[in-house]
Amino acid sequence: MQSAAARTTTLAQALWPASATDALFRNVILMLAGTLLLTLSAKINVPFYPVPLSMQTFVVVAIGAAYGWRLGGVTVLLYLAEGAAGLPVFAGTPEKGIGLAYLMGPTGGYLVGFAAGAAVTGWLCERGWDRSFLSLTAAMFIGHVVIFVFGTAYLGTLIGYEKVWALGVAPFYLATVLKTLLAAATIKGGWKFAEGRI
Repeated sequence: MQSAAARTTTLAQALWPASATDALFRNVILMLAGTLLLTLSAKINVPFYPVPLSMQTFVVVAIGAAYGWRLGGVTVLLYLAEGAAGLPVFAGTPEKGIGLAYLMGPTGGYLVGFAAGAAVTGWLCERGWDRSFLSLTAAMFIGHVVIFVFGTAYLGTLIGYEKVWALGVAPFYLATVLKTLLAAATIKGGWKFAEGRI
Protein backbone atom coordinates (compact mmCIF):
# COMPACT_ATOMS: atom_id res chain seq x y z
CA MET A 1 0.00 0.00 0.00
CA GLN A 2 1.31 3.40 -0.96
CA SER A 3 1.68 5.80 1.94
CA ALA A 4 0.35 9.36 1.80
CA ALA A 5 3.90 10.69 1.93
CA ALA A 6 4.88 8.58 -1.09
CA ARG A 7 1.98 9.62 -3.27
CA THR A 8 2.49 10.90 -6.75
CA THR A 9 1.63 14.53 -7.28
CA THR A 10 -1.92 14.03 -8.51
CA LEU A 11 -4.59 11.37 -8.49
CA ALA A 12 -4.49 11.23 -12.29
CA GLN A 13 -0.77 10.45 -12.19
CA ALA A 14 -1.33 7.76 -9.59
CA LEU A 15 -4.08 6.08 -11.60
CA TRP A 16 -2.35 6.49 -14.96
CA PRO A 17 1.43 6.82 -14.57
CA ALA A 18 3.12 8.07 -17.72
CA SER A 19 6.71 8.21 -18.88
CA ALA A 20 8.16 11.30 -20.52
CA THR A 21 7.40 9.81 -23.93
CA ASP A 22 3.70 9.15 -23.42
CA ALA A 23 2.80 11.96 -20.99
CA LEU A 24 1.53 14.15 -23.84
CA PHE A 25 -0.79 11.41 -25.08
CA ARG A 26 -2.12 10.81 -21.56
CA ASN A 27 -2.67 14.52 -20.95
CA VAL A 28 -4.56 14.96 -24.23
CA ILE A 29 -6.82 12.02 -23.40
CA LEU A 30 -7.43 13.37 -19.88
CA MET A 31 -8.21 16.85 -21.22
CA LEU A 32 -10.70 15.50 -23.75
CA ALA A 33 -12.29 13.29 -21.09
CA GLY A 34 -12.51 16.30 -18.77
CA THR A 35 -14.21 18.48 -21.38
CA LEU A 36 -16.66 15.66 -22.11
CA LEU A 37 -17.50 15.38 -18.41
CA LEU A 38 -17.97 19.15 -18.19
CA THR A 39 -20.28 19.07 -21.21
CA LEU A 40 -22.35 16.21 -19.80
CA SER A 41 -22.57 17.89 -16.40
CA ALA A 42 -23.82 21.08 -18.07
CA LYS A 43 -26.67 19.19 -19.71
CA ILE A 44 -27.87 17.41 -16.56
CA ASN A 45 -30.15 19.32 -14.22
CA VAL A 46 -31.17 17.69 -10.95
CA PRO A 47 -34.41 19.00 -9.40
CA PHE A 48 -33.41 21.03 -6.35
CA TYR A 49 -34.79 23.91 -4.28
CA PRO A 50 -34.89 26.79 -5.07
CA VAL A 51 -33.33 26.26 -8.52
CA PRO A 52 -32.37 23.13 -10.50
CA LEU A 53 -28.94 21.76 -9.65
CA SER A 54 -26.24 21.48 -12.32
CA MET A 55 -23.27 19.25 -11.56
CA GLN A 56 -20.74 21.43 -13.38
CA THR A 57 -18.94 22.89 -10.38
CA PHE A 58 -18.73 19.39 -8.89
CA VAL A 59 -16.85 18.31 -12.04
CA VAL A 60 -14.72 21.49 -12.06
CA VAL A 61 -13.32 21.05 -8.55
CA ALA A 62 -12.97 17.29 -9.01
CA ILE A 63 -10.93 17.85 -12.18
CA GLY A 64 -8.76 20.35 -10.35
CA ALA A 65 -8.17 17.96 -7.45
CA ALA A 66 -7.52 14.94 -9.68
CA TYR A 67 -5.46 16.62 -12.42
CA GLY A 68 -3.56 19.28 -10.50
CA TRP A 69 -3.53 23.00 -11.21
CA ARG A 70 -1.84 23.00 -14.62
CA LEU A 71 -3.66 20.16 -16.33
CA GLY A 72 -6.90 20.96 -14.51
CA GLY A 73 -6.79 24.62 -15.49
CA VAL A 74 -5.87 23.85 -19.11
CA THR A 75 -8.67 21.28 -19.33
CA VAL A 76 -11.26 23.84 -18.29
CA LEU A 77 -9.74 26.43 -20.64
CA LEU A 78 -10.08 23.90 -23.48
CA TYR A 79 -13.73 23.46 -22.53
CA LEU A 80 -14.24 27.23 -22.64
CA ALA A 81 -12.48 27.39 -26.00
CA GLU A 82 -14.82 24.70 -27.35
CA GLY A 83 -17.79 26.76 -26.23
CA ALA A 84 -16.34 30.01 -27.57
CA ALA A 85 -15.83 28.30 -30.94
CA GLY A 86 -19.55 27.57 -31.09
CA LEU A 87 -19.77 23.98 -29.91
CA PRO A 88 -22.93 23.45 -27.79
CA VAL A 89 -21.04 22.45 -24.64
CA PHE A 90 -22.56 24.94 -22.18
CA ALA A 91 -25.81 24.60 -20.23
CA GLY A 92 -28.81 25.59 -22.34
CA THR A 93 -26.92 25.55 -25.63
CA PRO A 94 -27.78 25.84 -28.44
CA GLU A 95 -31.23 27.02 -27.29
CA LYS A 96 -29.84 30.01 -25.34
CA GLY A 97 -27.17 30.88 -27.89
CA ILE A 98 -23.65 29.68 -28.54
CA GLY A 99 -20.11 30.93 -28.82
CA LEU A 100 -18.81 34.24 -27.52
CA ALA A 101 -22.34 35.66 -27.26
CA TYR A 102 -23.13 33.00 -24.65
CA LEU A 103 -19.92 33.73 -22.77
CA MET A 104 -20.92 37.39 -22.57
CA GLY A 105 -24.22 36.45 -20.93
CA PRO A 106 -25.01 36.38 -17.20
CA THR A 107 -23.20 33.10 -16.56
CA GLY A 108 -20.01 34.19 -18.35
CA GLY A 109 -18.20 35.15 -15.16
CA TYR A 110 -18.94 31.78 -13.59
CA LEU A 111 -17.63 30.00 -16.68
CA VAL A 112 -14.37 31.93 -16.59
CA GLY A 113 -14.26 31.26 -12.86
CA PHE A 114 -14.34 27.52 -13.61
CA ALA A 115 -10.76 27.68 -14.89
CA ALA A 116 -9.58 29.66 -11.86
CA GLY A 117 -11.50 27.41 -9.45
CA ALA A 118 -10.02 24.25 -10.95
CA ALA A 119 -6.50 25.72 -10.86
CA VAL A 120 -6.79 26.87 -7.23
CA THR A 121 -8.22 23.53 -6.12
CA GLY A 122 -5.48 21.68 -7.99
CA TRP A 123 -2.75 23.92 -6.58
CA LEU A 124 -3.92 23.25 -3.03
CA CYS A 125 -4.24 19.50 -3.61
CA GLU A 126 -0.73 19.31 -5.07
CA ARG A 127 0.44 20.74 -1.75
CA GLY A 128 -1.15 18.02 0.33
CA TRP A 129 -4.68 19.30 0.86
CA ASP A 130 -6.06 16.08 -0.60
CA ARG A 131 -4.45 13.98 2.15
CA SER A 132 -7.43 14.19 4.49
CA PHE A 133 -11.14 14.49 3.81
CA LEU A 134 -11.36 17.70 5.84
CA SER A 135 -8.56 19.54 4.06
CA LEU A 136 -9.73 18.23 0.65
CA THR A 137 -13.21 19.54 1.38
CA ALA A 138 -11.68 22.89 2.34
CA ALA A 139 -9.68 23.01 -0.92
CA MET A 140 -12.82 22.32 -2.94
CA PHE A 141 -14.82 24.86 -0.99
CA ILE A 142 -12.15 27.47 -1.73
CA GLY A 143 -12.34 26.48 -5.41
CA HIS A 144 -16.10 27.06 -5.31
CA VAL A 145 -15.58 30.44 -3.65
CA VAL A 146 -13.22 31.45 -6.46
CA ILE A 147 -15.88 30.49 -9.02
CA PHE A 148 -18.46 32.61 -7.19
CA VAL A 149 -16.09 35.58 -6.96
CA PHE A 150 -15.59 35.60 -10.73
CA GLY A 151 -19.26 34.91 -11.39
CA THR A 152 -20.72 37.53 -9.12
CA ALA A 153 -18.15 40.17 -10.09
CA TYR A 154 -19.26 39.93 -13.71
CA LEU A 155 -22.95 39.37 -12.94
CA GLY A 156 -22.98 42.55 -10.88
CA THR A 157 -21.99 44.58 -13.93
CA LEU A 158 -25.10 43.28 -15.68
CA ILE A 159 -27.77 43.34 -12.97
CA GLY A 160 -26.31 45.63 -10.30
CA TYR A 161 -24.31 44.55 -7.29
CA GLU A 162 -27.23 45.07 -4.90
CA LYS A 163 -28.94 42.07 -6.56
CA VAL A 164 -25.93 39.77 -6.80
CA TRP A 165 -26.34 37.95 -3.49
CA ALA A 166 -30.04 37.25 -4.01
CA LEU A 167 -29.70 36.08 -7.61
CA GLY A 168 -26.12 34.88 -7.94
CA VAL A 169 -25.26 33.27 -4.58
CA ALA A 170 -28.20 32.59 -2.24
CA PRO A 171 -30.02 30.13 -4.54
CA PHE A 172 -26.87 28.01 -4.87
CA TYR A 173 -25.09 27.87 -1.51
CA LEU A 174 -26.78 24.73 -0.16
CA ALA A 175 -26.22 22.88 -3.44
CA THR A 176 -22.60 24.05 -3.40
CA VAL A 177 -22.05 22.55 0.04
CA LEU A 178 -23.51 19.23 -1.10
CA LYS A 179 -21.45 19.20 -4.31
CA THR A 180 -18.29 20.03 -2.35
CA LEU A 181 -18.85 17.08 0.00
CA LEU A 182 -19.70 14.75 -2.88
CA ALA A 183 -16.62 15.80 -4.87
CA ALA A 184 -14.38 15.35 -1.84
CA ALA A 185 -15.79 11.87 -1.22
CA THR A 186 -15.26 10.98 -4.89
CA ILE A 187 -11.61 12.07 -4.89
CA LYS A 188 -10.90 10.34 -1.57
CA GLY A 189 -12.43 7.18 -3.02
CA GLY A 190 -10.16 7.56 -6.03
CA TRP A 191 -7.10 7.81 -3.79
CA LYS A 192 -8.14 4.71 -1.84
CA PHE A 193 -8.48 2.83 -5.11
CA ALA A 194 -5.11 4.11 -6.34
CA GLU A 195 -3.45 3.06 -3.09
CA GLY A 196 -4.95 -0.44 -3.25
CA ARG A 197 -7.28 -0.05 -0.30
CA ILE A 198 -10.43 -0.96 -2.24
